[in-house]
Amino acid sequence: MQAPLIVKAGPMALEHIQQHGLRQDDIAVLVGASGGPKWFCLFGLDQYLAGEFFRGRQQPLQLLGSSAGAWRFGCFAQADPVAASQRFCDAYRTLCYAKDAGIDEITATSATVMDAVFPTQQHLQQVIDNPVFRLNFIVARSRKLNSGSGKAAQLGALTLTAAANLVSRKTLGLFYQRYLFQHPASGGTNPTNSFFADLQDLPTQRIPLTVDNLKPALLASGAIPLVISPVRHIPGAGFGHFVDGGITDYHFDWPFCNEGLVLYPHFYPHLTPGWFDKSLGWRRAKGKNLQNMVLLCPSAAWVRSLPFGKIPDRTDFSSLSDEVRIAYWHEVTQRSFELAEALKTGNYQLQAL
Repeated sequence: MQAPLIVKAGPMALEHIQQHGLRQDDIAVLVGASGGPKWFCLFGLDQYLAGEFFRGRQQPLQLLGSSAGAWRFGCFAQADPVAASQRFCDAYRTLCYAKDAGIDEITATSATVMDAVFPTQQHLQQVIDNPVFRLNFIVARSRKLNSGSGKAAQLGALTLTAAANLVSRKTLGLFYQRYLFQHPASGGTNPTNSFFADLQDLPTQRIPLTVDNLKPALLASGAIPLVISPVRHIPGAGFGHFVDGGITDYHFDWPFCNEGLVLYPHFYPHLTPGWFDKSLGWRRAKGKNLQNMVLLCPSAAWVRSLPFGKIPDRTDFSSLSDEVRIAYWHEVTQRSFELAEALKTGNYQLQAL
């Protein structure tokens, strides 16, 4: 039977793994993509990585995510990451909305997931104080061209953004500014001291994470336009329309550091730079940014073996009844431990990225 897990490695990473294997001390960055419920197929990997693979780690590990990836890593950075990740999974996979729910109801219901991830102020403090698992994540701030309040205005602005992005990804800077919220020890506001110092593709504002801004910033990172209301104020970042970080960085096409490997548990075997690039099959992460990346993804055969022959996605909310959807998502999260076991035992296909 085909191995359930594929490990795709860039040239530098592939040579390293062939010589030394995949060792936790060799990894400098852990990346998590946007994608909503797609992450359920990675739940078992998250549990294994947080609870066993990185257990006892002493040197800093940079966590970088957007949207669902940011929420996942908000769990990794807590004192008990396995329990936090389980709370996130349980709260998310049982979410239910009325079929005619408006944006306010969806926003309020989605916020209950964040309450489950951070049940007390102490859980927020644990993230800020964690010297090893250093949380960094993306929020997009709408510029004036894209900050209308009405649905028609937002839809028009999104259409204009998509059209401009079709011509060039660099035009995103006209409509959104990337906000990089960083662990206090990962660089703060000074780009030259930041762990992610070489970002030049889009305008980037760096904001140090605090107990006061962690939760609203994470809520903003998952605020899908037209689905969830933007966050209007984030301490340290000011006022504005703060929305889904996946708009600028859906799967991350970044010039990662060359000092260590970049481990990326992902639901696809490819990387799409931004939210507006999803339908642009020719726009993928650049080879020069993949040199030291190790991408973990389910095999096509494993995905076909799931209920409905696919990994979960947001369309499940409208296409399936709550009972069927919750049962489906529960089965996928249980099956996801097969990927973790494959990584643990070496039962995976090693391929060039």
